[in-house]
Formats: sequence, structure tokens, C-alpha cells
Amino acid sequence: MRIEFVQGDISNQPEIEAVVNAANKELRTGGGVAGAIHRKAGSDLEEAGRPYAPLKPGEAVVTEGFGLPNKYVIHTLGPVYGVDEPSEELLGSCYRESLKRAEENDMKSVAFPLISTGAFGYPLEAGIRVALETVENYSSLSERLELVRFVIFSDEEFEVFRRIYESRS
Repeated sequence: MRIEFVQGDISNQPEIEAVVNAANKELRTGGGVAGAIHRKAGSDLEEAGRPYAPLKPGEAVVTEGFGLPNKYVIHTLGPVYGVDEPSEELLGSCYRESLKRAEENDMKSVAFPLISTGAFGYPLEAGIRVALETVENYSSLSERLELVRFVIFSDEEFEVFRRIYESRS
């Protein structure tokens, strides 16, 4: 399994089978990542998420991609930092459970945003470390996944991600 990172828009990853939505517990349109994904996917995405709501922190579910260039959306609810505990374990579960849903659905590629590091207040560097550690640890268990891509939106977050990623090699 190859791990890569790019700067860009999570809702515009046409060569990836599934994008991960940093969802809210009701799987509704919101701000940030969820807003971008829902706007591009269309109203069918919110409707498809209804049967899975409310999602608990660390859980992940799969729906169709609808208007996105991706076949699937994997929705996961990250922990609110300082509220949902143990936050590190719950954040790791978001990545792990998303990867499990990808494998269960025979996906070969998945793209992640940085989960919980925006409005949910998870410290950026700590969140990146949990993300990389969890995905790297999972890679030895993976039977189907060929590519995991991290899609980082802002210049600042991209530079922090790049620094941490390169220091791990």
C-alpha cells in the first residue's frame, strides 16, 4: 500500500475510488470538508446518510459518491478535542475504521482529509501523527488497498504535514 499526500480539494480527487468525509454525527451538510463533499455530491448524499445517523466518534460508514467523481464516500465522525475521550484512540479509530470499510467494499484507493483538526479543535501536529501512524500500521494488514492519499487544503497545513511525513522516513 502506497501512502502519498497532495495539496488540494478533497471533493476533486477523480482518480480515487473513495473520499473520506469528516462528517458531523447526523451526516448532514456542514462546513469544511463535509460542506465541500456535500455540495459536490448533491442532496442525495445527505439522504443516503440518514439511516446511519447518529454516528459515534470513531465510527465509519459507506455511501455512494453521487455527484462526486468518486464511487464512494466513507463518512467518519472525528472526536471533538477535549470533549470526546480518549481523543487519540477515537481519532485513530476514524482512520482505521475508514480503511476497514474500504477493504470490505473491495476498494483499491482512498483519500483522507485531516480529520478533527479543523472545527473539532484537534491539535494539527498531533492529529497528523495519529493519522500517519494509524495508516502506516494498517498497511501491513491491508489485502486490497493500493493507495492511501492525504489531501491537505491549506498551505500551512500542507507544510506541517510534509515536515512530519518526511521526518518519519
